[in-house]
Amino acid sequence: MRHRFDLPDRIPVFPLTGAVLMPRARMPLHIFEPRYLQMLEDTLKTPHRLIGMIQPEGDGLASIGCAGRVVAFSETDDGRMMISLGAVSRFRLLETFEGFTPYLQAGIDWSSFGRDLGAPEQDDGLDRQALFALLARYMESEGLSTDWEAAAQAEDELLINSLSMMLPFSAGDKQALLESPSLTDRRELLVGLIEFALHGGQDEERLQ
Repeated sequence: MRHRFDLPDRIPVFPLTGAVLMPRARMPLHIFEPRYLQMLEDTLKTPHRLIGMIQPEGDGLASIGCAGRVVAFSETDDGRMMISLGAVSRFRLLETFEGFTPYLQAGIDWSSFGRDLGAPEQDDGLDRQALFALLARYMESEGLSTDWEAAAQAEDELLINSLSMMLPFSAGDKQALLESPSLTDRRELLVGLIEFALHGGQDEERLQ
C-alpha cells in the first residue's frame, strides 16, 4: 500500500490500555483530555497525520504499537473530538521524548513490518464455520452480541483483526495478537484465547 507521505521516524503516541490497532483496521477514538486535544491539533498540521497507538506496559510502554492516520474527525458541542484512525503500519518503539509537548512523542522503527504496507492478507486455513460456532459459544458466555451477517461477509483479515481488537481479552493477550507475525498466526492465537476462556483457563486441544 503506497501512501502520499513518507513514514516519519518520530510520531506522537497515545498510550491506552486494552486498545490495539491492527493492520488495515480502523479505530474510533473519543478525545477529551487537553493534552490529547493538543496532540490532535498538532497532528492535523502534519502531512502524515499519524498517531501511534501503544499500550502501557510495566513502568513504560509496550515495545510494539501501530500507527493510524486520522481519516475523520468531528467536534462535539462541548469541545470533545471524535476521530477515526486508519491503520498504516505497526512500529517498534525505540525511545520516548518528554517535555517538548504536553503529550508523549516517540522515536520509532518501521522496518520489521513491511507486510503491513502491502496488500490485505488472506488466511487459507480459516474454517469460518468452526470459528463462528466457537465464537457464538463465547459471545453467549460473555453476554455479547455481534452482527453475524456482516461477519459472514467480511474478508479474512477484517474479520480476524476486528475480533482481535473488539473481544474483551486482557491487555497482554491483545498485545500478543498485535505482535503476531501473520494473519494465520493471529487467527490461531485468537482461537486459542477463545477456547481458553470457554474452558475456564484450562488447556485443551485447540482448533487450528
